[in-house]
Amino acid sequence: MTDSHATTHDAEEDLRNRDVRIYVNGEIVHRDEAKVSVYDSGFMLGDGMWEGMRLYDGVWAFFDEHMDRFFNSCKAVSLDPGMDRAGVAEALRRTAEANGMTTDVHCRLMLTRGVKVKPFQHPSLSRSGPTLVIIMEHSKPVERLQSAGIRLATVPQVRGLPHSQDAKFNSHSKLNCVIACLQAEAAGADEALMLDPHGFVNTTNACNFFIVRKGEVWTSTGDYCMNGVTRQKVIDLCRANGIPVREKNYSLYEAYGADEAFLTGTFGAQTPVASIDGKPIGSGERPVTARIRALYKAAIAAHVAERKGVAL
Repeated sequence: MTDSHATTHDAEEDLRNRDVRIYVNGEIVHRDEAKVSVYDSGFMLGDGMWEGMRLYDGVWAFFDEHMDRFFNSCKAVSLDPGMDRAGVAEALRRTAEANGMTTDVHCRLMLTRGVKVKPFQHPSLSRSGPTLVIIMEHSKPVERLQSAGIRLATVPQVRGLPHSQDAKFNSHSKLNCVIACLQAEAAGADEALMLDPHGFVNTTNACNFFIVRKGEVWTSTGDYCMNGVTRQKVIDLCRANGIPVREKNYSLYEAYGADEAFLTGTFGAQTPVASIDGKPIGSGERPVTARIRALYKAAIAAHVAERKGVAL
């Protein structure tokens, strides 16, 4: 990817990340020593689930919601994490402590079915227990994206039907999204805007997608996309603060004519969209997005204070 491209996960460079320590099945080692087997089911087949989380002032934001999704996904594919929520929380604590991390930290928690005895597909060939890896980095989103915004291109790759590979799984198998991202790059955009199987606007390759029309916030029905934690927080914040919000089918026609558009995700929170298929979105003014960003920032602060037992 050339330097002219941006992504919703662009972060400020932090040299401390060259020496981060990684959690691998209970051991915490330097990133250069963190390894998994070539027989691991995650490497071999993309057989695993993951979560992305952020650490704010010593608190993992919306940990319970992330664990709801993580454990539900594991149950749905008969993947035993080998620990409960308290065990995951302790593994996160140990890893953050080993790195001296307290805030502006992004975590990728990854669980696979583990090492296979033979290099074939059947889940029963993973017999030694799951593989759990936790990568944490000092990670602060670049500020320029808040003014410049992300350029999207509509791509032919769509999100699948629930009975194919349900997009609600945060699975290691992300080829669908990678192909979409490659198609967007070939079109000269930063990231992909993906449609659902019926041709309605759905999601991007990496984040949930929202538009603003005449003061109303719209997002997809959620039937064919990852139902992101940040996506739901934005919907909840709109409902609690008098901002009309709708989960509905809508077309590219309505997206092109939006006054504002933005993406949501754990890493970047809310990232504005500058254009779709080369068409600028609105006038460049983003008052509703700015209000939602402020509400979300306040919600994070309140959540952290509540978890730490501190009154705001």
